[in-house]
Amino acid sequence: MSSDDRCDASESASHRRQPFKKGSVSRRIGRTKGGLNSKLHAVCDGQGRPVIMLLSEGQMSDYRGAALMIDALPSAKQLLADKGYDADWFRRALTERGIVACIPSKSNRKKPIEHDRELYRQRHKIENMFGRLKDWRRIHTRYDRCAHTFMSAICIAAAVIFWL
Repeated sequence: MSSDDRCDASESASHRRQPFKKGSVSRRIGRTKGGLNSKLHAVCDGQGRPVIMLLSEGQMSDYRGAALMIDALPSAKQLLADKGYDADWFRRALTERGIVACIPSKSNRKKPIEHDRELYRQRHKIENMFGRLKDWRRIHTRYDRCAHTFMSAICIAAAVIFWL
């Protein structure tokens, strides 16, 4: 008797402690302590509306995501970011573009760099943007396994919420 023909090898669990990769396009799902997840990197305008968005694996560091988006940054006077983006090369790249970095120093930095605390308070607009995107259950729970489909849902939600 042959093996069970109902089992499809492409749908079975992977034996390598990482999600099964079907096809040539990554799902942008990474393994972290909390399980499988993905991360959305975003650049917003002064009103908290997303201008640039990037989907990455959950274990990807923030400044590595910034490296992928830095060439697409729009012209701006200042950039507000959290501690995850505190890297010397990133600060230099912003300075070369004439952008003032308002990024708090990481706790393990030997010589902390001061930032404008009053300006940094405006970063709540970015957090509010993420919160409003996650009001859409499809985005909050990530129904889509395909990264392209999930990113499309994020873009549609952002267009409806912030631009229409």
